[in-house]
Amino acid sequence: MKRTPLHTAHVSAGGRMVGFAGWEMPIQYSGVVDEYQAVRSRAGLFDVSHMGRVGVQGSGAVPFLQRVTTNDVAALSPMQAHYSMVCNERGGIKDDIFVYRLSADEFLLCVNASNREKIVSWLEEQGRAAAGCRIEDRSNELAQLAIQGPASRDIMSAFGIAGLESLKLRHCLETTLLDARCLIARTGYTGEFGYELYVSAAHALRLWEALLAKGAASGLKPAGLGARDLLRLEMAYLLYGNDISEDTTPLEAGAGWAVAMAKGEFIGRSVLHQQQQQGTTRRLVSFELLEKGVPRHGCAIRSAHTDGSQIGEVTSGNLSPLLQKGIGMGYVSPSHATQGTSLVIDIRGRALPAIVVKPPFYKHKKS
Repeated sequence: MKRTPLHTAHVSAGGRMVGFAGWEMPIQYSGVVDEYQAVRSRAGLFDVSHMGRVGVQGSGAVPFLQRVTTNDVAALSPMQAHYSMVCNERGGIKDDIFVYRLSADEFLLCVNASNREKIVSWLEEQGRAAAGCRIEDRSNELAQLAIQGPASRDIMSAFGIAGLESLKLRHCLETTLLDARCLIARTGYTGEFGYELYVSAAHALRLWEALLAKGAASGLKPAGLGARDLLRLEMAYLLYGNDISEDTTPLEAGAGWAVAMAKGEFIGRSVLHQQQQQGTTRRLVSFELLEKGVPRHGCAIRSAHTDGSQIGEVTSGNLSPLLQKGIGMGYVSPSHATQGTSLVIDIRGRALPAIVVKPPFYKHKKS
């Protein structure tokens, strides 16, 4: 399995290492719930260097990205970012990504670890016919850290970074941090105030250690994939391979807001436009259990009517430490997708009542 530049730090910190998308990654250190609580109340530090980082630059970068992604990159100002999708010709999601516009003609794409090779190949294939566009897989040269939680601003401020205090959500800045160039972005996948830091792989360990040292007094803890999954689920954020795939479209997944139809033609647009006009045959819903239980990926979703027929399957589910109830997501027909609709979740033969709720499960306090 592949290892990130921070592998030795994870082992030294007692991280429980597991295989994930071909990478040896920490699932937890002090415990999943303990790390979750640290992020919600103080701050947590994640190594997300397993994610893919792809550079796209040149005079043809904007028209190229307009064609291969669903959102409107032309609407991004330099040093601004947005969430987007890469779709196939059928409108199916090849990956959900973050797009950072670093300058007029330079972009950085953050893609899922499991899709890195697929997306790089897809971009290169589509880029052969694109003039003035250079695509570069920068995943090995760059590391990626995420510091998330209400204390993250104070911890980062201790480094004396110019412009940090005024950095807005989904904006970024370039600076020198510990004698190394660093891109700092107000992005993350936890629902908390936080930053993602892109730095050269050679400087990642030094930055990791410095962040933990600066944040010790504020309760900063290293956090693993287990806490990250709980945090993203409470926000009803999508997990590729569970909630979305090449067999689901952004509109089915409730991510139509990341599709800019008005920008013009892009790969998958015709199918998505048809779904927008005619509606989809299924929709991803969020639900809460009304009795004690823990829904898991693959559990059957059944009708609450007397026949109890299966109408879907749980794509993501867990026990919310915040709500102290089982929460999850899954695809059902539009007739079962209305907020307040009763469902039944089959958990190892136990039929537990549930109700469709409006996402997210966790309502973040603005900071």
